[in-house]
Amino acid sequence: MQKILWTLFLLLLTSNAHAALNVFACEPEWAALTQQLAGDKASIYTATGPLQDPHQVQARPSLIAKARSAQLLVCTGAELEIGWMPVVLRESTNSKIQPGSPGNFEAAKYVTMLEVPTRLDRADGDVHAAGNPHIQTDARNFLPVAEALSQRLIQLDPANAVFYQQRFTAFNQQWRAAIAKWEKQAAPLKGISIIVQHKGFPYLNNWLGLHEVAELEPKPGMEPSAAWLGKVLNGLQQYPARMVIRAAYQDGRPSEWIAERAHVPAVVVPFTVGGTPQANDLFAMFDDTIQRLLAGLK
Repeated sequence: MQKILWTLFLLLLTSNAHAALNVFACEPEWAALTQQLAGDKASIYTATGPLQDPHQVQARPSLIAKARSAQLLVCTGAELEIGWMPVVLRESTNSKIQPGSPGNFEAAKYVTMLEVPTRLDRADGDVHAAGNPHIQTDARNFLPVAEALSQRLIQLDPANAVFYQQRFTAFNQQWRAAIAKWEKQAAPLKGISIIVQHKGFPYLNNWLGLHEVAELEPKPGMEPSAAWLGKVLNGLQQYPARMVIRAAYQDGRPSEWIAERAHVPAVVVPFTVGGTPQANDLFAMFDDTIQRLLAGLK
């Protein structure tokens, strides 16, 4: 009997030692980054799909159930998930992932935010108090986020601290080398004038030196009317652009309308991991983004 109990104890101990950290990732890019840093030490659930608007998500029972068992929540923050995450957190009753807890991680807290508004007025559209939340379009932002997330993994799972540190060191070296490659490839894009469908690319513009001359949405989050698109088209006579850019999850009709009439290419970028068939991991997401933008110049 004692031998059986001892065997069961050892099995339980071994099982606990290898139990994966339950991670609830709000967007695919953070699920991918967590996978890079945690490997098989994490079991990751991604709350949104690559072709889904992260602003417009329903706090479904399935999301709440996953949040209830999570030990770590990894989201963009900066109010990107304000329409659904508060409900998920409240209904999950999971104290481990509430704001201020070690299990609550917001990537936007670790980067320099752009387009921080000087005033807040709902009449201005979908404006975020902390700044534009689409930080994942600048590859450089993943460096401080990865470092902070690695430290958070160590804090939550100190038994695997050496593993997490090794994973971060490897990712940091590979990512810095990739950034240098992408910046060299993207050199022809510097100074190029672009139109964007949604104001979701200030970080990409800041990184690669793209010059945004127009947005197709009259206000962030507001679908453009035909009359508004006509105004944008007229404005391009004074400020011409080389291409119009949209995220893969967005309805392509406004971009196609402008592209056809302004005689410029409409470029679809993945915006997140999985947004295009080629963007199947973090590195591929930027490989594909750069290649699609360069193709827009031809």
